[in-house]
Amino acid sequence: MAFKVPEMGEWYVDRELGQTFEVIAFDDHERTIEIQYVDGEVSEVDIEGWRQMSVQSAAAPEDWSASYEVSREDNPISEIAGENENDPLTTIESELFEGSDPYG
Repeated sequence: MAFKVPEMGEWYVDRELGQTFEVIAFDDHERTIEIQYVDGEVSEVDIEGWRQMSVQSAAAPEDWSASYEVSREDNPISEIAGENENDPLTTIESELFEGSDPYG
């Protein structure tokens, strides 16, 4: 089985377990890899354990945010952008009013 170097932020599937996960941290000093499964479970595996796993690159799941328990209400971007995130009016900056100091 070929060794696949783990990359942070990348998604993989463990072919033996059939589970999809994302690499969320890599500790060079401790030689450990922290992974998060689609269901939200976080696990840590050492580099030797990783070498023994049968992993292959995978596409991010359609609803990858479910594992992080992020809902639209919790997403700060949705609060700023409102209902339509592509609305060009949401990117307009307000003008300074008379007597305000932009550097103050």
